[in-house]
Amino acid sequence: MAIKTFKPTTPTLRYKAVLVREQVTTDKPYKPLVVSKSSTGGRNNDGRTTTRFRGGGHKRKYRLVDFKQDKFDIPGVVETIEYDPNRTANIALIKYADGERRYVLATSNMSVGQKIITSENAEPVEGNRLVLKNVPLGYEICNLEMKPGKGGQIAKSAGSFAKVVAKDGKFVQIKLPSTEIRNFPELVFATIGTISNIEHANEVIGSAGRQRWKGIRPHNRGVSMNPVDHPMGGGEGKASGGHPRSPWGQKAKGLKTRKKKLLSDKYIVSRRKK
Repeated sequence: MAIKTFKPTTPTLRYKAVLVREQVTTDKPYKPLVVSKSSTGGRNNDGRTTTRFRGGGHKRKYRLVDFKQDKFDIPGVVETIEYDPNRTANIALIKYADGERRYVLATSNMSVGQKIITSENAEPVEGNRLVLKNVPLGYEICNLEMKPGKGGQIAKSAGSFAKVVAKDGKFVQIKLPSTEIRNFPELVFATIGTISNIEHANEVIGSAGRQRWKGIRPHNRGVSMNPVDHPMGGGEGKASGGHPRSPWGQKAKGLKTRKKKLLSDKYIVSRRKK
């Protein structure tokens, strides 16, 4: 997938870089797998703003993506590859041999007409989904489960992948996108390949208008406010603000917020932060 840049005829176009969606084959989704989606504007069920600087934006319809891919031993064919406004990756519409259609996350080299299958003993080729114990060492995988049958939870965003690095008894060691190495049960499923839309990280929004289409409102810094509005506000001239913190006083840099997860931490072989 390529990146398109523009001649700098305006200040916006000087920096703007957009994706050329070469992999996408249609601009109309499969209607039975599309549902309405309401915008929260950053508010919770009490109507209180819990995420600031959200609101507006273009209307979206939600595509029902199958992260479990639990149609075992039933082959499917890729019918279309589509853009999904709700995620960074592309999605693929799969038609299975029994006639059912489902959306799945598209891998980087997936194409229309490609055959895929979910099976414990499937061939380890891109797009197929199989258990970790049957994935060869060094292979790149995505849409990885953490518990058998729960569905993919890891490596689902554009261009992300994990890698099989070792096998030890009933566990398989996986190097995650964060560089953390972690043990996974050998019976969890994963898809072979890298998630599509690899160039997403190189896209440059370029204009405030495009941010508003995405539902992101202007973000004003704490140091630009008055002391009554923010702990980092005020001061003579352009003051830097002192200790970085949120409007409610929580430290923004260096404060560890991760809770101890005793059942989960024991599977970590090597942390991402040494």
